[in-house]
Amino acid sequence: MKKLILLSAVATALVLGSCGGNGKTSATATTAQEASEKVGESYAIALDSSKVDWKAFHKGGFAPRWGTINIQSGDISVQDGEITGGDFVLDMKTIKVDAASVTEADKKAIDLENHLKSADFFHVDSIPTAEFVVTKVEALATAPQGAIEGANKTVSGNLTLLGNTINVSFPAKVEVSDNVVSVAAHFTVNRTDWGIKFGTNEVDPAEWMISKDIEVGIDVKATK
Repeated sequence: MKKLILLSAVATALVLGSCGGNGKTSATATTAQEASEKVGESYAIALDSSKVDWKAFHKGGFAPRWGTINIQSGDISVQDGEITGGDFVLDMKTIKVDAASVTEADKKAIDLENHLKSADFFHVDSIPTAEFVVTKVEALATAPQGAIEGANKTVSGNLTLLGNTINVSFPAKVEVSDNVVSVAAHFTVNRTDWGIKFGTNEVDPAEWMISKDIEVGIDVKATK
């Protein structure tokens, strides 16, 4: 009976771990695609009002950790009220862990920050930046469950982490005016697609320590 209960608990943890326990839309991941041509007017990313949030989970969906990464530079091109292209660079050395997400008395946010910057995860000393390059923006008729409220576009782009490039597509809320472009989205990606495998065991999934999913939130504004 005890063995049955243990197996049931492990199975539950694996189900939660596989989805991250987050309820966000999973980005569709494919091989790298050709970047879309930047035509029209250029809008510079407003670094002071743009942000990227992240959230990850430990032990089968429990003990969530969250924080931010700074955008280093970027721009968006617009023609006839539609995004034609764009890209932005993330400064991986600015990975921050919100202290409010670390509630255990024996753990500190700075220790997790240093671990995320290490060779176990993002190798920031040798690979200090990540990049997202737009490959396509399409109209979205019906937003999938878990998409950000008001999602009206499907944004696709090449996301490069650790030198590995994967094309991801996700629903987003895109608004374009004469002077400002805004893009907001939240979705999940599987970190192992980019070779980030710390805390996973490909032979025995029951030994997974950290969910493979990373929840990403984007709130980008660009101005002329």
